[in-house]
Amino acid sequence: MPCLVGKSHVCCTRIENLSVKAGGEYILKDINLHLHCGELTAIVGRNGAGKTTFIKALLNTIPHSGNIIFEGERCAGNCGKDHTTDHDRFCTCRKRIPYTTTKPVFGYVPQTLSVEPGSPVCVEDLVFACTSKRPVWLRHRKKDIEAASEILSCTNSHQLLKRRVCDLSGGELQRVMLALAINPLPDILLLDEPVSGVDRVGLKSFYELVSSIRRDFDITILLISHDLDLVARHADRVVFINNASAVVGTVKDVYRQKDFMEVFGHIMLPDEY
Repeated sequence: MPCLVGKSHVCCTRIENLSVKAGGEYILKDINLHLHCGELTAIVGRNGAGKTTFIKALLNTIPHSGNIIFEGERCAGNCGKDHTTDHDRFCTCRKRIPYTTTKPVFGYVPQTLSVEPGSPVCVEDLVFACTSKRPVWLRHRKKDIEAASEILSCTNSHQLLKRRVCDLSGGELQRVMLALAINPLPDILLLDEPVSGVDRVGLKSFYELVSSIRRDFDITILLISHDLDLVARHADRVVFINNASAVVGTVKDVYRQKDFMEVFGHIMLPDEY
């Protein structure tokens, strides 16, 4: 995907004893997690378990206690990830970056985008509004249109440029939103149930696209999802939030954990089909 520009400067994110309270009750308590570059980490749990609260704490938009430490692109092999392969040897974190002094660049794809039916706003307008300093109502220059098409080509959605946003399917809209979220290339890509209401074909296509971004650009991806089957196929690690605490591990470790199975039952793993 040569269309992506920029460089990810944050390699790994360490979350230590993260806690969030509301009304005197813990929503999250003593969460410990290490997010690696080049990995897709999925957050799962019941509705209201604290998944979105976790994202808000990571973004520093709500009060919380504990430490969130962003580490740079050179970690001297101490991040806990296997650096023996050519792909992983570039994940070597240079220094600890306190949240209060350096914030990483986040890319974000929301669950939905509210679009008024019949709105004349087209995808081209949406891209310009998000990426250009020129007012959207000015005539779009040829070079700007070409740049917008290039951004959308990252997610194979360039053919949607002239379509009205209100006419897009759920899967098409999410591909457009993903293209905007990864241009310029973020340090951490946050996906908050990005395929809610999308059909199975669109789901599969979106997850495969996200997996290719993870592989090609070695960025940290954090995904909130209720689709446990697709999480099992694409996630490197899973965070199961339950009763304010978290179980963290590989898909197999978490999916076979007692509390997880009490909530979700037995979920087939890819090697069990």
